[in-house]
Amino acid sequence: MDWAFHGEGGDEFAVKNEDAVIETFRAAGPASIQEFAHARRVLAGGVDSPVRAGKPVGMHPPVLCAARGSHVTDADGRDYIDYLCAYGPVLLGHADASVSAAISAAAANGAVFGATHPSEVRLAERIRRHLPSMELLRFVSTGTESCMSAIRVARSFTRRHKIVRFTGNYHGHCDEMIFSAGASSNSNATIAAGITPAAAGNVITLSYNDLAAVAAAFAEHGHEVAAVIVEPVCANMGLVLPIDGYLDGLRRLCDRSGALLIFDEIITGFRLGLGGAQAWCSVKSDLTCIGKVLGGGLPIAAFGGRADVMSVLAPDGEVFQGGTFSGNPLCVAAAHALLDRLEGDPTFYEDLSAKSSQLAAGAKAALEDAGLAYPVVQIASIVDFMFRTGEPHRDYAAARESDAAAYARFYHAMLERGIHLAPSQMEVMFVTAAHTEEDVGRTIAALREALRAGIA
Repeated sequence: MDWAFHGEGGDEFAVKNEDAVIETFRAAGPASIQEFAHARRVLAGGVDSPVRAGKPVGMHPPVLCAARGSHVTDADGRDYIDYLCAYGPVLLGHADASVSAAISAAAANGAVFGATHPSEVRLAERIRRHLPSMELLRFVSTGTESCMSAIRVARSFTRRHKIVRFTGNYHGHCDEMIFSAGASSNSNATIAAGITPAAAGNVITLSYNDLAAVAAAFAEHGHEVAAVIVEPVCANMGLVLPIDGYLDGLRRLCDRSGALLIFDEIITGFRLGLGGAQAWCSVKSDLTCIGKVLGGGLPIAAFGGRADVMSVLAPDGEVFQGGTFSGNPLCVAAAHALLDRLEGDPTFYEDLSAKSSQLAAGAKAALEDAGLAYPVVQIASIVDFMFRTGEPHRDYAAARESDAAAYARFYHAMLERGIHLAPSQMEVMFVTAAHTEEDVGRTIAALREALRAGIA
């Protein structure tokens, strides 16, 4: 089978056949290769999410069979220090004992009710204490549902059609959000990607961190814009921080036009701190979407905001939104266990940030020693560097300048040294409470070895 892969920057690198991939990279052992071949016979593309196929790095990653603490184990029994962390949900570490116990206790009383239960009400109250902008909220199962529902609510409340969003921001895979998005989506607004002109026509897609472009869009379409949806801190095109005044500027432009400001905090909620990115930047959104970390590893998300805005939801209003598994007892119990830990440990975020800072500093020193001027970016427990020189990138166009083939070599070199990263450089490294100083030290040593091997 011939493989031709396009990296995130658009560069193509090719291998002649699958055997050549294995020979070149030696990333996956024989059991993983066999399991993936089996998967391709029953799962579309062999995966349930495209990035898992590993095309940006030249072949599929190892097939994982177990995860505990900061480590994962593949089908061949190989152990890795994990920084993929399921693309963000894992904050306490894999198979955290307190979360597992909470799930088991809840399961004994029934996995799903299809009715309101006291524990979900109490969870909503706890979330609102930390994110007061979410005056009313609803639970869903995924980040895609959360963002999709928030957009529908915004349109109903404003009676407007258009949404402003930003290239490289990922808000799930609904039709209006998937094209020109980050997170290795690589989708265009074409019928080949399943996107109709009607869906694309209601979206104004702009460059992140360019406030002038947003002002211009509002000058032309302000009376049509229902909402601006944004990752306040972007982690789906590498790690991108907002420039000074950017988020405040979005807030002002929305206020002037009557549009709503939606913060997609699917990644940042409860990862940057109990108050999320909005506490970090001191900007209040009208609607907020959270997920990933919230469930302690289980699928639960939420959207919420101003009470008057959320009142458009049925049964009080005309907007339908629902889900069979929304707010189910198992996921709610896992979320309570997570919050118990975060609220009960006053140094949790400080300790986690210290480990992340240690990792970022070690990566920076290793890059410098290798003669590579790649900027390292870190906030809280997220660490990232792209294979591009200069200042940290500020938008998707700059992210696409990165050397995709170099990252592919780096990915495999790290995997061979026991470090499990995302199989795409549009993703980031996540640090958990379970990572130890030894883990970080081993990771830095592996990074030095990989860079000395000339992969970049």
